Amino acid sequence: MKTGILFFYCLFLPLAVAAQEWKLVWSDEFNGNGKPDESSWTYEQGFVRNREYQWYQKDNATIKDGVLVIEARKESFPNPNYKEGSDNWKNSRPDVNYTSACIKTAGKREFLYGRFEVRARIPTGKSSWPAIWMVGKTMPWPSNGEIDIMEFYRTKGIPYILANTAWGTDQPSVAKWNTQKIPFNHFTDKDPEWAAKFHVWRMDWDETAIRLYLDDELLNETLLSETINGSIGNGTNPFKQPHYILLNLALGQYGDEPDDTQLPMKYEIDYVRVYQKSNQ
Repeated sequence: MKTGILFFYCLFLPLAVAAQEWKLVWSDEFNGNGKPDESSWTYEQGFVRNREYQWYQKDNATIKDGVLVIEARKESFPNPNYKEGSDNWKNSRPDVNYTSACIKTAGKREFLYGRFEVRARIPTGKSSWPAIWMVGKTMPWPSNGEIDIMEFYRTKGIPYILANTAWGTDQPSVAKWNTQKIPFNHFTDKDPEWAAKFHVWRMDWDETAIRLYLDDELLNETLLSETINGSIGNGTNPFKQPHYILLNLALGQYGDEPDDTQLPMKYEIDYVRVYQKSNQ
């Protein structure tokens, strides 16, 4: 073998081997037009969590021109679950005033470990709360484990992108969090047109750690040696079980009322891809 060819071979062989480590095991490219593939996705319905303002419904998730569009809208109709005098926030609201969508792979596509990539363009206006996240299939939250590959929302008017993990404690519905909350201007100072573009959020998850990236920048790392549930979760590790994927667009954040001037609001997802290694 000639010296030049040998040098070329030695230089690029490690890159080729690294590329071969990951095998695509499932993806949704959201090609064409219509509704998400029901062999992979289901829909949340109604008022679901966090006392959020939006009513989740199937109508607000549509594939158009090869992109999944989750749209939040200002629209009003009677709450079909309304019960006068109810102490449950889901039933005490007489009307629905906002709608959006949350789709998930629960019971259809669930994964233990791998590389997860989502290419998306997120809405960044006031009251926008898009997310890419995963939760475990067993135990109540947070002992089932939560991974927030992406969240965006405002706190006291300041926008942030978040990358988080959460697991259980000794108290019901009280999580232990590993949170990174990055000011949005960290990204826009480098690229003033950031919000107008698609970006790739990635998670690398194995038996030792969860690492969360945005456009190849590491935002957060969680060591699985530290993610041990409390007594409610029986001391188990929630991140050593299969998780499913959720994509949603909420409005407001813990009591921050929606800004009607920002609606309708679109969250666009180009693809979701899951890779695994041969030993996973």
